[in-house]
Order: sequence, then C-alpha cells, then structure tokens
Amino acid sequence: MAEGSGRRHPARGPPVEGDFPVVAIGASAGGLEACRNFLSALPAGNGMAFVLVQHLDPTHESMMVDLLTSHTSMTVRQATDGMPLERDHLYVIPPGVYLAVADGALHLSPPLARHGARLPFDFLLNSLAADRGKLGACVMLSGTGTDGSHGLTAVKDRGGLVIAQDPDEAAYGGMPQSAIQTGLVDSVLPIADIPAALMRINLDEPEERNWLPEIIDILRSRTAHDFILYKPGTLRRRIERRMGMAGIEHNNGEGYVRLLQSDPDELHRLAKDLLINVTRFFRDPSVFEFLAETIIPGLVRDHAPGRPIRIWVPGCSTGEETYSLTMLFREAISVTNLGIKLQVFASDIDPDAVAAAREGLYPETIESDVSPERIARFFSKEEHSYRVSPELRASVVFAVHDVLADPPFSGLDFISCRNLLIYLRAEAQAKVVALFHFALEQGGLLLLGTAESIGESNGRFETAAKAERLYRHIGRSRSGELGLTRNLGDGTRLLSRTAPAPSR
Repeated sequence: MAEGSGRRHPARGPPVEGDFPVVAIGASAGGLEACRNFLSALPAGNGMAFVLVQHLDPTHESMMVDLLTSHTSMTVRQATDGMPLERDHLYVIPPGVYLAVADGALHLSPPLARHGARLPFDFLLNSLAADRGKLGACVMLSGTGTDGSHGLTAVKDRGGLVIAQDPDEAAYGGMPQSAIQTGLVDSVLPIADIPAALMRINLDEPEERNWLPEIIDILRSRTAHDFILYKPGTLRRRIERRMGMAGIEHNNGEGYVRLLQSDPDELHRLAKDLLINVTRFFRDPSVFEFLAETIIPGLVRDHAPGRPIRIWVPGCSTGEETYSLTMLFREAISVTNLGIKLQVFASDIDPDAVAAAREGLYPETIESDVSPERIARFFSKEEHSYRVSPELRASVVFAVHDVLADPPFSGLDFISCRNLLIYLRAEAQAKVVALFHFALEQGGLLLLGTAESIGESNGRFETAAKAERLYRHIGRSRSGELGLTRNLGDGTRLLSRTAPAPSR
C-alpha cells in the first residue's frame, strides 16, 4: 500500500518524545458492560492512550464519560476537535461525528455516509494506522455488524496489534466474529486477558527481529513457499500466533526456530497460516453491485465477436470470489444472447486452497452472502452443503501458481486481485502491478481490494472507478521490466498443476 506524504510514521526508527501506544476500542450493542470490564482489568499507569468508539444515537447526548469514570484510574474525556492525545487517558467519541487520530491529536468530522451504514470505527482505525504504525492497536468488543473489520487491515498493514473479545463471552458476538473472519486478528481473548496482551506493545522492539529472516529461510528451503517479499509486520504477527498455539512465548524466537527445524508438521502448519486464505462470496457487496450494474454489462456488450472474454483471479483462495465474479459475467452474457464464451483462470499459491476451489462445495452459511435466485441457478443442494453447478464450474480453470515467480496468463480482459497486495512489500507490489499490465489487453480492467491502490502507475493504468479500486490498462508494457526469471507466456503450462508442489 502506498504511503502518503507529510505524515510521520512512528513505527519506523526509534521512538521520540510523545510517541506512545494508542489503543482504539470498538463496540456497539453490549459494549458498555464490556468496556467497563476491560477498564477494571487494565493496570493503572499503563502509559497508553485509549480511544473508544461506541455506536451511539447521534440525536442524544452521550453519558459514556460519566458511566466509565468510576471503572478506571485514567482520565476519561469526551473527544473534541484538536484535543492532544495523552498517556493514561481514555477518549470517548461524541455522538453524530467521525473521530480520527492525526499528528498526535484527535480530530472530529461529519460522518462520511449521511444515509445508510456509518462505520466510525473503520474511519478511526485507518487514521490510527497512519499516525501510530506499530504503536497502534485495535480491540474489538461486544457489538453487532462489521464496523472495524475493514479498518483493522490498515492497522495490521502498519504492524499494529489486533485483538478481539471472545465472541462466546460477548453479549453480542457480531463485531468480534466479523473481525476474526478476516484472518488478521492476533488474539481472541476473554476481556480479563486483553490488558496483558496489550502490554506486548514495546517501544524499543526492533522493526526486524533477528529470527524472522531465519524462519523465512527455513520455509523457503523446506516448503514450496518463499515469503521474502511479504511484509515483515504481517509475517511476525502470524508467526507469533503460531508460536502461542505451539506453547512457545512470543519473545522466544530461537525456541520456535528449533521447533520448525525438528517438527515438519509445525512447519507445514506455519506455512498454511502465512498464506492467509480469507474470502467469502460477494465480499464487499457494494463493489460487486457496481460491477454488475455499471461495468460488466458494457464489457460484455462491447466485446469483440468470436473472441472469449478472458478473466484471471490470482490469489483465488478457496474459490468464493472467483465463482462470484463468474456468476456476474454469466448473467450478463445470458442477457445479450450473443453466445460469447467465458474463460476464467483462477490461481493460488496454496494447493490445498486450489483443491477446495476445484471441489466447489460450500456450507449452507453461504445463504447469507448469495441471493436465493443465484443459489437456485448456480448451485445444487447436497445435504448441509451447496455445490457449484456444472455450468459455473465449467467456466473456471484452477491452477497452483505463484504470482511473484510463475509466468502470468495473458490476453486478458479483466483481472480481479483483491486483498493480496496489502501483504506484500512495496517492491513486490510494483512487480505484480507491472505483471498485470503485461497480462491485460489494451483497455482491460484491474480490480483491487478496497484497502489497496495502484501506487505509481508510471503510465500503465488510469483510474476507472476510484471508490471501487478499478483501474483501466493504458500504455505499453516495457520489455524486461517484470524481472521474472522464467519466460513469460500465457500461463497454460500451469493448468496441469493439479497436485501440491513438492518440497525442496
């Protein structure tokens, strides 16, 4: 993800005067009691600042300050515009506004969405990530809905800590459960244990731990996966989670290295965890609605006759997003009666995820994401599961493929690569963007995740839809710019890779 200019990032370099951890707390239904219990468990003099976003009725004055003051030794204040952040303070969002952190102060603004859903916690988390880096933390408490599940991605991207209350303990488990489903939560804990986890934020901790390169080397030499171009913050957090599950203290990296060297099963489990397969049907529904209503009908209508529409979904995981996109294109094609053929190539580095995608069998819970009309047309019921129809399955070819090393597909009209770039270093992001430009036809479209951007396009792409992160191919590919070690082609040799790649 490209960095903005003019904004300091405390995560880089030694801490300076005034740099201290800031913890954003999100809650809605049941959140008052959860927050009281959290404050009661929090040790005095912890040296942190806390910012609470509790979903409030915008038409009523908040009593949160009075309701929380008796449960903590910290100073509790309702946030005002320009209020500086101080240690051992809890700041509460006022009703009817959005709250952000920037340059060590709080800033209030009118809500972005005057109609429909408002997501003030997402708004706060995005600003917190930019301002505090690894000194930012997110705590998701009791509540309904999904507010915060998008913003926590930015916190993770900058090396921050993300904690969710155990949904089984929460009065309302919707918000913490939604966060957990992103796959980016570091710890799922009862409230009583959350303060101790926050104490792990250490100002003097180096950006690169001396055991991280060694673990990457072990994975590269003993598995089929090379994580050298992945962001170190993402790798560290997920490695620490595996360490905890293996019963090893988070600061005992050397002990975990020894375990990986002696236990192939733990090495395999770590590699699987680092691949971060998180997806669902029609994830970010507004993006898919935009594609279905505004983009895909025109793309199909204006497509050259006699040539198939070619789509690539790199990082396809277990196939939900691939099938979602394929449904939209099949629907648009059927309306035209033009007999246009559809070729969808879907690839992922994880052979187990690809195998699941090929199987096309999903639990009944997809009913919450897929409309009854689409379930009736594109799925068949099998006991407590749904299987994709032969029509849908026949449109897609799945392949095991490493987008950073293997030749790309080519001659493409559309690429959907959502929520992959956020895990990669800047140089890897630039390489992938150049690869996509090579793979797309002139005028072809590239769709990224809502937390991603094209960065410096260098004349390769123009913005087709800013909010939806849709970009159009322009310009020409430059010879040799991809830096791939293998010859570029159309990717067809990859289609025979039906088994997991052997360990080296």
